[in-house]
Amino acid sequence: MISPAFRRRSFLAGTGALATTLALPTRAFAAMVAEQVVPRPLPTPISAAERIGRLAKAQELLRANRLGAMLVESGPSLDYYTGIQWWRSERLTGVVIPAEGDPIVVTPFFERPSIAEQLEVPAEIRTWQEDEEPLKLVADFLRERKVTGQPIAFEETNRFFLGDRLAAQLPGARIVNANAVVRAQRMLKSPAELALMQAASDITIAAFRTAHANLKAGMSSGDISAAIVAATKALGGESDGNLVLINEAAALPHGSRKPHTLAPGDLVLIDGGCNLHGYQSDISRTFIFDGAPSPDQRKVWEQVHRGQQIALAAAKVGAPAGSVDDAVRKAYESWGYGPGYKLPGTSHRTGHGIGMEGHEPVNLVRGEITPLRPGMCFSNEPGIYLPGRFGVRLEDCFTMTATGPRWFTTPAPSIDQPFA
Repeated sequence: MISPAFRRRSFLAGTGALATTLALPTRAFAAMVAEQVVPRPLPTPISAAERIGRLAKAQELLRANRLGAMLVESGPSLDYYTGIQWWRSERLTGVVIPAEGDPIVVTPFFERPSIAEQLEVPAEIRTWQEDEEPLKLVADFLRERKVTGQPIAFEETNRFFLGDRLAAQLPGARIVNANAVVRAQRMLKSPAELALMQAASDITIAAFRTAHANLKAGMSSGDISAAIVAATKALGGESDGNLVLINEAAALPHGSRKPHTLAPGDLVLIDGGCNLHGYQSDISRTFIFDGAPSPDQRKVWEQVHRGQQIALAAAKVGAPAGSVDDAVRKAYESWGYGPGYKLPGTSHRTGHGIGMEGHEPVNLVRGEITPLRPGMCFSNEPGIYLPGRFGVRLEDCFTMTATGPRWFTTPAPSIDQPFA
């Protein structure tokens, strides 16, 4: 996936290399799997009208929180408000959204044509040359809008040097966190966002299912990952790799660099997702290749399956997000795991927020007090890991509705039938 979380997963998986570097047999297998999938109609990208509505809501929240303006640099939040998909570098490209009036986009002079091509909302593009200070443009705009005496909000992932250099241009500037605006909006998905996330989930589960049906002994983790990537792309999604963990590597939540090849009776854990028009999916399945599970493997698989159901039942509108993790951990401790996040057991949170990023706030983790609200979306993945032996992770995402949680994908029926 595009998000850093999934690039990290690909790195740790080691053998899950990108298709462009794969050996010919792997490419041939990936192509064969891709030919077996049947593309379906996909939802359209987020409209310009929806982005304009997001800006209006952001300005409403800025005024409600007595904030003069907000700076959002390159990344998912810039895309969220403007449609501009841009990478981060030492050169600032970002949007300044004032509490009143149209925003401006600040970008290097030589990037202006590319930025203008993507911009979907009314905003002036102000450029800077290589020998100029881009934060001066931001400071000048804030002075024009007469908001320098008010707090200036920064999107929470903005880098330190931006605030440092803005303070040099505006001594005494009060820079504060923009979570009351950005998080408040991005956590609650619109129908259009939910449709894209549903389609991304449909793509991932179809790619998994097709790859699973074509597994053969001797394949590497990279072979399997490449096949899933190829099927994902054939279905219209974007992906740069998946975790494919075999046997004891599955006891490490984000994998091992040791090479593994598939043999009958192996336990296989696949974890991945895709990007569709800027929105993500995230799914995991654990199964036995060409064999029957041991009694311990079946027992742990069924416990994790039960853990998913416990988490879903605890996800009630108005409940603190952390209470979902508490419910799972209470059951697991009663079964002899833990305590808490100790191993053997579940060493990570029960789930994470998901949307434009594979991992985004808030999380289903102990101590998180944010109330669950309709429109929030989460992964549900209470894996159990037995170090040196194996691990089981089952992961499906859900969205909160007015009447409770709703799955994006149907959970696996059993270790013998990993796809519904």
